[in-house]
Amino acid sequence: MSDLQKKYDAVVVGSGPNGLSAGIVLAHAGLSVLILEARPTIGGGTRSAELTLPGFVHDIGSAIHPMAAGSPFFRSLPLHEHGLSFIVPEIAAAHPFENGRVAVLKGSVTETARLLGEDAKAYQALFSSIVARWPTLAPDLLGPLRWPDHPIDLAQFGLNALLPVTQLVKRFKTPEAQGLLAGMAAHSVLPLTNLTTSAIALVLMAAGHRHGWPLPKGGSQAIANALASYFKSLGGEIRTDVEVRSMKDIPEAKAVLFDLTPKQLLRIAGQEFSGVYRGQLERFRYGAGIFKIDWALDGPIPWKNPLCHKAGTLHLGGTLDNIAAGEQAIYDGKLSDKPYVLLAQQSLFDPTRAPEGKHTGWAYCHVPNGSTADMTGLIEQQVERVAPGFRDLILARHTMNTAQIEAWNPNFIGGDIGGGMIDIGQLFTRPTISLSPYATSAKHLYICSSSTPPGGGVHGMCGYHAARVALRNSFGLTPGIKLYTDGKQATS
Repeated sequence: MSDLQKKYDAVVVGSGPNGLSAGIVLAHAGLSVLILEARPTIGGGTRSAELTLPGFVHDIGSAIHPMAAGSPFFRSLPLHEHGLSFIVPEIAAAHPFENGRVAVLKGSVTETARLLGEDAKAYQALFSSIVARWPTLAPDLLGPLRWPDHPIDLAQFGLNALLPVTQLVKRFKTPEAQGLLAGMAAHSVLPLTNLTTSAIALVLMAAGHRHGWPLPKGGSQAIANALASYFKSLGGEIRTDVEVRSMKDIPEAKAVLFDLTPKQLLRIAGQEFSGVYRGQLERFRYGAGIFKIDWALDGPIPWKNPLCHKAGTLHLGGTLDNIAAGEQAIYDGKLSDKPYVLLAQQSLFDPTRAPEGKHTGWAYCHVPNGSTADMTGLIEQQVERVAPGFRDLILARHTMNTAQIEAWNPNFIGGDIGGGMIDIGQLFTRPTISLSPYATSAKHLYICSSSTPPGGGVHGMCGYHAARVALRNSFGLTPGIKLYTDGKQATS
């Protein structure tokens, strides 16, 4: 029997964290499940490789994982038994300024607040209750639009989360506190004056206070490998080097789940959908892209402020005004001459990433979707401002513009690593306006990528929710995996 003639209960197209998560939920329910991956290596955006010099292991896509360690779904799985080990830096994220000052996100709300001086009380007032309620907030926030399990907690969170971060920061007086919030909100890849940019900052910071911002030992590939190992232990199958161009490339199954964006889904299965649904997918909007650099370094990055050496992630961009101006320029289709840069220094905490005495660096900045501009010089200039002598340490570099990023992972349309713009119009209503955004107009086809709620990030929640819908709709089954919240199983 040929591979295409073999029948399965369910097939998942794409082996990113969401595709693997969907496969796990389906296999856990006792179904025969096949995952198809177009590349030779599984993982989607969680892959690692020697991009620069031998012995230097770089994360090609995601690097630091605040949402992975705190994911209610991942925490329900025995991934540590399948080789996944997280390393948690003392400081989750640092935000250095040219004058040598720095704001930091630490595990303790009190300690983070103390380092913000006169803004200490305001910081504690904002975050203490959010962090305390995070175990009940997380399942409601990391899912589709529905009646929440804890409506009062979610409503209180929403009062701040819906604000533009430029409004939220008005409760702070210091450039350090304002810059810290702005750097977090810039993960949204939106103008900081947009509604809901505060939500991104609050979620990332609450996750950091609860679980830190960890990195996987050995590289981000370890997350994909652990998910795949657990999936296979449940009887699941994975085939790599299988590019799905049309429905003819997929074995017969009662349900097919796509860990793909709307553009790819239309190309493969557009003829299966109603005209209304096709139109909604065609109107789906993609966000800005990124330009990425990986460095092989002759030593650790020489930060002006020693606290930066304790941080896994750094946000480089300076003041609130500087970051806001740069992100607005990108949204307007222009390049910033002082880009906001996200930088990770994994080898400081994971010696498996580089030869002894050497180090790696990982960074990107935002650019307009589809831009092929070379941002190498501007990114390195931003690092040099807060780490003089950085350029002298560079042994080799590897760069990717938006076209190269999309070629590496076709889910990253135009360099958009978030699965689509995540503004107020596509926060929960992605990819379509629906109470069940994972179901398509074709009863047996589903979408489980970051183009569905809750969007981008390595958390597996899109795959988890999509698989639950498929189990109910296509198989009449009740999902068995319950979400984990701080030591106990929560109602699924």
